[in-house]
Amino acid sequence: MIGKHTSARWPIAAAPDLGTAGMQKFAPPMAEDLFEQLSEFIRQRSGIRLSPAKKVMLEARLQKRLRSLGMDSFDDYCARLFNSRPGDEEVAQMINAVTTNKTDFFREPVHFQYLEDSILPEFVAVNDGETGNPFCLWSAGCSTGEEPYTLSMVLSDFAERQKNFRFSILATDISTRVLDAARLGIYGEDRAATVPEQMKRKYVMRSKDRNKGLVRIVPELRRLIRFQQANLMDEHLLIPEPVDAIFCRNVIIYFDRRSQEMLLERLCRCLKPGGYLFLGHSETVHGFTLPLTCIGSTIYRKVS
Repeated sequence: MIGKHTSARWPIAAAPDLGTAGMQKFAPPMAEDLFEQLSEFIRQRSGIRLSPAKKVMLEARLQKRLRSLGMDSFDDYCARLFNSRPGDEEVAQMINAVTTNKTDFFREPVHFQYLEDSILPEFVAVNDGETGNPFCLWSAGCSTGEEPYTLSMVLSDFAERQKNFRFSILATDISTRVLDAARLGIYGEDRAATVPEQMKRKYVMRSKDRNKGLVRIVPELRRLIRFQQANLMDEHLLIPEPVDAIFCRNVIIYFDRRSQEMLLERLCRCLKPGGYLFLGHSETVHGFTLPLTCIGSTIYRKVS
């Protein structure tokens, strides 16, 4: 059982002073045909769709990679990417640079309320309090960790009230950079403003140095989540076992329609019969042939 941490404090090391390295050099703009080739490369590797309007954004985000590699043109950089072998570290660095990671604690709170009020009590009733059958949940596209930590708070609170209830949480993302941040569980104090006060007292620690304005998720909660890198577009993507619920919110909006369909089919295969899929508020399965029925606002259940 997770204890209370009302007055918990923890040390945070000061960020190093990196200084300045003189004037930064910027590569010339990317040729249109090269942008199209790189966009297709990104789509094939990650499923992310980049419209022509994203060209300037992409150039800006990749400038740092060029400087790190000592390159002064996008042609040289793309040549390296296009000739890369599976598992090449630079492809991972490129994906880190281009992915958008926007999330909050208790984002779209109606989902967490439905989980707590309807899904978990039903799970307990069906399993009749058996101790050998944990509730398995997958946060797909977990970004910097706010979503899986929110889920862990909700499930931990439920476990305090429900004897023999156990759970497991798998949290994945394609970006190794955000996964590193998620594992640390350190956030600006303002980011934790959406955590209910009662949960904040139990699950969030303040820095010893209040001037830093940082908080950290308690270690007991951090240990409950298994973070791992995963590309949702990988046709060989496997998770250890089918899960009871998947949160894949505000992810498919970045994919083209064919990629959306492939991903949704893959997610359905990872759900147990009767399992639940949560999508973002602007996402839908409308128009796809899937074994899902809508039971609430962007909440779907797999047909048994």
